[in-house]
Amino acid sequence: MKITFEITKLLLLCLAPIILFAQPSKFNQHMYTYLALGDSYTIGEQVPVHDNFPYQTVALLKKDKIEVADPVIIATTGWTTDELAASIREHNIKEIFSFVSLLIGVNNQYRGRSIDNYKQEYIQLLDHAIAFAGGKAEHVFVLSIPDWGITPFAEGRDRSKIAMEIDAYNAACKEITLAHKCQYIEITASTREHGQDKAYLAGDGLHPSGKEYGIWAERLADMVTKTFKQ
Repeated sequence: MKITFEITKLLLLCLAPIILFAQPSKFNQHMYTYLALGDSYTIGEQVPVHDNFPYQTVALLKKDKIEVADPVIIATTGWTTDELAASIREHNIKEIFSFVSLLIGVNNQYRGRSIDNYKQEYIQLLDHAIAFAGGKAEHVFVLSIPDWGITPFAEGRDRSKIAMEIDAYNAACKEITLAHKCQYIEITASTREHGQDKAYLAGDGLHPSGKEYGIWAERLADMVTKTFKQ
């Protein structure tokens, strides 16, 4: 999230984006492939890469005998909807993936952007995600936006206002996601439940730890498994 860590420190993080882009052509043709789109919550800011939710999801699917290649991740700390869209255009992705996850919007909320602006840009991102999934909307999995306002990092801020705005963003996100026949995964309540527990937080007191990401991964892996086994 692009919210002041000590501003300078977080800006340095944002100047060193993490974009993991595997080459889909190298995937085993018998393996499922996974594209994860998002921001700091998708790359797993301040946790080892294998502790982020995309990698934990793949590990859980493999335990369930579903062979999935390492995730292709396009995400960077601080990204808003338009910044993610710009990177997608830059990569000019042509490959089709077995499934796609999308988690975006917290930085729109932080920067005070309007819900109408979010809706417009989110619809475009969702359309991209569906195209990356070969037109199979049911293979696109959208995670709700976490509530950073409950964390120690938000001390001194208007937590109730942040929660209200996050709820408004998520209401719009869910409505659009379901209207497009994609799948919606609610994880906001978990971030609110664990937002003051150090075991579920990274060292910055803001981003989730691998333990919290594990909860998201379980929900995503369960939904992916059900979809593929239908």
